[in-house]
Amino acid sequence: MDASLAVDLARIQFALTVSLHIIFPSFSIGLASYLAVLEALWLVTGRQVYLDTFKYWLKVFAVAFAMGVVSGIVMSYQFGTNWSVFADKTGPVLGPLMGYEVLSAFFLEAGFLGVMLFGLNRVGKTLHFTATLIVAVGTLLSAFWILSVNSWMQTPGGYAINAAGQFVPTDWWEVVFNASFPYRLVHMVLAAYLTTAFVVGAVGAWHLLKDAKNESAGVMFSMAMWMAALVAPIQIVAGDMHGLNTLQHQPAKIAAMEGHFETQRGAPLILFGIPDDEAETTRYAVEVPKLGSFILTHDWNGEVKGLKAWPKADRPPAIIVFWSFRIMVGLGMLMVLIGIWSLIARLRGRLMNSPVLHRAAIVMGPSGFVAVLAGWVTTEVGRQPYTVYGLLRTTESAAPIDAPAVASSLAVFAVVYLIVFGAGVIYLLRLMSQPPVPGEPDSDAGKPIRSAGITPAFGLSPGTDKSEAQGRW
Repeated sequence: MDASLAVDLARIQFALTVSLHIIFPSFSIGLASYLAVLEALWLVTGRQVYLDTFKYWLKVFAVAFAMGVVSGIVMSYQFGTNWSVFADKTGPVLGPLMGYEVLSAFFLEAGFLGVMLFGLNRVGKTLHFTATLIVAVGTLLSAFWILSVNSWMQTPGGYAINAAGQFVPTDWWEVVFNASFPYRLVHMVLAAYLTTAFVVGAVGAWHLLKDAKNESAGVMFSMAMWMAALVAPIQIVAGDMHGLNTLQHQPAKIAAMEGHFETQRGAPLILFGIPDDEAETTRYAVEVPKLGSFILTHDWNGEVKGLKAWPKADRPPAIIVFWSFRIMVGLGMLMVLIGIWSLIARLRGRLMNSPVLHRAAIVMGPSGFVAVLAGWVTTEVGRQPYTVYGLLRTTESAAPIDAPAVASSLAVFAVVYLIVFGAGVIYLLRLMSQPPVPGEPDSDAGKPIRSAGITPAFGLSPGTDKSEAQGRW
């Protein structure tokens, strides 16, 4: 009983830390690309509004990026504390992939982040834009490696098991580009872009409601609505392809997502209901006949396996997966509707003067975060009862530690995360509540340019002219 409780507490702790972590990378991935686009538009057009908008969001990006890094470091330590058996068994495969993420992606981001944040007036425009591009590419590379790790846990490939019971690589190409990886990578990157788009759109809408002539707010809202209109439908298609891949490799997860317990042809699409794992049925089901088979197999009479095809010990908890999937899909559909609504308003010339649309965009501001969390709950809970699908069970992956020890660390994590992340989120909201202004100040406005004595460079006195100083160099 104590061992089972320890595993449950360790799972809760990891769920807490990974949930609070993923919201920041899902925002910073999209925001880094958005900043690169804004700077490119400024360089091409010379319009000050793009530079002002860039500076506005650069400050937000700096905070979000920092919080993502801090939460990611804390999360990774749990592999060695609460999940040491998992780390030992999968380390030969997953360890190098996570190392590549640090060496290729994180170092790339960290190396050029300072230039991006503080170098706009210190280096040439081309060099600064290059730094911004490199940071954006670094965030995408980070997503590449982390999604490769997670996808291997879902659809392992290119491995053998040695005498010590460890997974060892036999084909790195199959390890990295495993069966589900391309679908998960596309789905997550698009989700990150949509998350950013709806945050940017909400902030733009908020400030347009206060001042319809705020040019930067108009740029934010217009660009965000273009993303909603174009990317949300693409995400639906990508999600469908991802679902077909999951049906092929993790059919039990699909059965839980759909709430099907019986294997059947011409399976209905269950819109709503309450899956009951004990009774092996979905109660109060609201169904559309045969549509489930058509969506999953693209055949009205295609066969869809139900959860009864697997022993109870090998099934994921249906009610969690069923409802998290519907939250994700429902929000995705609302995003598509917002995109269509914005297109209609744009065609009528009322995009900047549509208070109802603006209020709807504000309400949808957090929707990307909720959809991302719901999607990850679907993915991770749907993989249960395994950490490596079909090969290594969750109960076999936990460290041999007592429940009170895990409970203590969980309590500390909960308190610290509540304080630190609460303060961080409040600060981000305060930043975004400030209206963008013409001639937006730099992120380091009012800070000393150099510190004499720390570097070989001289310090600038308050009265020193910048051009004079540059001439002295």
